[in-house]
Amino acid sequence: LFVGLVGAALLAADGAITPAVSVLSAVEGLETRLPSLKPAVVPIAVGIMIGIFWLQRRGTGRIGALFGPIVLVWFASIAAIGLPWIVAQPQVLMAVDPRHAIHFLRHGHEGYFVLGAVVLSVTGAEAVYADLGHFGRHPIRVGWFAVVFPALLVSYLGQCAYLLAHEGEKIVSPFYQMVPPALLYPMIGLATLAAIVASQALISGLYS
Repeated sequence: LFVGLVGAALLAADGAITPAVSVLSAVEGLETRLPSLKPAVVPIAVGIMIGIFWLQRRGTGRIGALFGPIVLVWFASIAAIGLPWIVAQPQVLMAVDPRHAIHFLRHGHEGYFVLGAVVLSVTGAEAVYADLGHFGRHPIRVGWFAVVFPALLVSYLGQCAYLLAHEGEKIVSPFYQMVPPALLYPMIGLATLAAIVASQALISGLYS
């Protein structure tokens, strides 16, 4: 019972912060092209969050059927954007060697603060466990290893490669700055939809 309560508390805490932060970070892409829109970012994010909760009365089944294709397009897109930069900077593939992480954490306490800063990259884990009850183990495993994990790995390595290629320059948002200018606004829209899907996964998991 105690372990179950701790798990539920983790999911509740994650569910409180992740939807807001995810939607906000997606909408912040507008600033990379039009800094004058910065004052509108928070009101837009708040409006989207209100819309997400307004949709809950329609039931999670219908919402899931609507959001599924969006997830596939999102992961395919982030992989496609990251891959050319990995090809241009192949040395970034050495990042998968765990010895670099061990070396980083052994020298000073700064590494642990960095881990705290990037914690949002793993906060979806609780939602995955909650969604196991909806879909079972097999679909979750196939979805993770066939789509989600490869796409995320390529995207993160692509961002690292972009930073290596632009060393010394001021980089505000490597993800959005990797996107070709003509595709920036469609990617911001897709990122916002993906953030809504992530928010929905946590909301559904928390309800269940």
